[in-house]
Amino acid sequence: QVQVVESGGGLVEPGESLRLSCAASGNIFRQSFIAWYRQAPGKQREFVAQITRGGSAGYADSVEGRFAISRDSASNAVYLQMNSLKPDDTATYYCRVGNAWGQGTQVTVSS
Repeated sequence: QVQVVESGGGLVEPGESLRLSCAASGNIFRQSFIAWYRQAPGKQREFVAQITRGGSAGYADSVEGRFAISRDSASNAVYLQMNSLKPDDTATYYCRVGNAWGQGTQVTVSS
């Protein structure tokens, strides 16, 4: 079974940036579905960004133009670069690799 671990969360002020990392056991790029989701307190988990096996990326409207998903075969990891962060981006961010989920990493945007 694939093991997924996220890292890189933290507390930042509005307008700042963070980069989240997602590492998985095995060759992460054999998986056809790799995506980031987030869940804010009291809300349902929502899709944030996806990257296909071919490298094409897709984003939720709420993060389009601010977030960028990428992958690095050398480190067997997927990243989520988050720029121009807003308080509404505060949530626990989860990486999904195939049908496996990580435990999440907390992102808090507050002044």
